[in-house]
Amino acid sequence: MQTETHVQHQEVLAIIPARGGSKGLPGKNTKPLCGHPLLAYSILAAQKSKYITRIVVNTDDPEIAAVAKHYGAEVPFIRPADLAEDTSTDLSVFQHAIAWHYNEEQYRPDYIIQLRPTSPLRKADWIDAAISLLHQSEADSLRVVTPAPITPYKMWRISDTEKPMQPLLQIDGIDEPYNMPRQSLPQIFWQIGTLDVIRTAIIENGSMSGKNILPFIVDAAYAADIDDLHSFIEAEKKLQQLDCLRFDG
Repeated sequence: MQTETHVQHQEVLAIIPARGGSKGLPGKNTKPLCGHPLLAYSILAAQKSKYITRIVVNTDDPEIAAVAKHYGAEVPFIRPADLAEDTSTDLSVFQHAIAWHYNEEQYRPDYIIQLRPTSPLRKADWIDAAISLLHQSEADSLRVVTPAPITPYKMWRISDTEKPMQPLLQIDGIDEPYNMPRQSLPQIFWQIGTLDVIRTAIIENGSMSGKNILPFIVDAAYAADIDDLHSFIEAEKKLQQLDCLRFDG
């Protein structure tokens, strides 16, 4: 209980990055998913948290901004166009956001929560559990991961098709991991973009994660990365089947 009370005295800013441009699925952030805009599921997840103190949608698009406000999020500024390119990095976007809030509002959170709209499958208690886990640690950040569907120990590098390929990874004590049964190889985890918790200072110092990253392991069924119509349809099916956050109507 002491830890929970202490977390509740921290400023925790949820940032939902939602760029307007999408080549794979135009308008995906406002496209209805089971009757509500894709963006709205990340807002809903943040609203269910008892630790998050502000919910901000970071966008360059007026339509996305209007949807965000309708569902209860703040849109204190429109993201500059040069930070909404295909090549724009999370780090540049988040550093700009932190600087804007400090310069314009004298507001600086202790933690930043990144909730990507394109990964909408979340359980209600994940966010607070993740915040609490990072808060009790000395780690720089936390990321959601799931068991990888394939092992990288059976992957190869090919620089020239007329020359021998090279294994992607090696294991100390095992000469040929690519010839070993999968069950004999180390379990590998894959970051799925559902939720990141980051100490604000880490982003200010030039990284979206720092070097010490805690894992938050979830079932592989919750992996979703919506970037085209097929992945959108698959996420909609999972949303209806899984125990996860969704709207009542």
